[in-house]
Amino acid sequence: MLGYLFPGQGTVRVGMGAWLRRSPAARRRLDEVDALLARPISPLCARGPLDRLVATEHAQIAVTACNLAALAVLDEEGYEPAVVAGHSVGELSALHAAGALDLAATVRLVELRARLMAGVAASGGMRAVMGLPVERVEELAGAASEPGEPVVVALENAPGHVVVSGAPPGLDRLAGLAPDVKIVPLKVGDAFHSPLMAGAEAAWAAAVAGAPLRQPRVPVVPNVTGEPTTDVDVLRRALVAQLTGRVRWTATMAAVAPLAPSLVEVGDSKVLAGLARRAGVRCLSMADPATPRRLAKGVAA
Repeated sequence: MLGYLFPGQGTVRVGMGAWLRRSPAARRRLDEVDALLARPISPLCARGPLDRLVATEHAQIAVTACNLAALAVLDEEGYEPAVVAGHSVGELSALHAAGALDLAATVRLVELRARLMAGVAASGGMRAVMGLPVERVEELAGAASEPGEPVVVALENAPGHVVVSGAPPGLDRLAGLAPDVKIVPLKVGDAFHSPLMAGAEAAWAAAVAGAPLRQPRVPVVPNVTGEPTTDVDVLRRALVAQLTGRVRWTATMAAVAPLAPSLVEVGDSKVLAGLARRAGVRCLSMADPATPRRLAKGVAA
């Protein structure tokens, strides 16, 4: 029994998807995604430039294309997940893997989400706070916030790995409150998963309400709840809420692990596999060309 984990926007890099194109199934899927887009994403993944690739409007569809290509490899081998989850925009890939969204709907929603989020005026930034429990980071974020300059916990990635999001002055105040703590700025120009993304919420909610979402074949663990569900209404609400809400990835790992003894990061990334290890959970990655062979031999990690 396999659990599928789908990475999000922060995993993009020039050259992503290269090994997947060696697989006919993955190559067909990448071509299908390109055909659904106003402008193909594969050339940008392959050659960059990096500054365009990491831009939100491109990064979200780039990582999704690789997620779906990696999924096509597993599909061709006859694998079926017992549970799925996706980090941030990766949740849409997870919904597709669970049979809740068809390919065209998945690509359309990701493309729209990326465009809406990119359209929010440069709202802030994000910083990784290392080595502190989430409760302490919440205290620091509250102390650093001021009216109109919020700071919130955006990502609970793993024990000791928490990301805050918010207005730049607030982020600077937080750093000043914890001078001995390792705090790493992320290379993003927006305050994702925070109230500062509210400008995109109404249009996104309307799109999710109209999306052809079906009951998934297997449980999905939404970011904002960290609890497995097959309830379509719950999944719709969670998709909307995660735009401004917290990614509870630590809780997600705790929910996924009992349902699937073997986990696979489905995409061209090893980020989630690394976070899983920090949480004491074993996870393979489809970024490693050897992973399909290891799965065939029953190697869990």
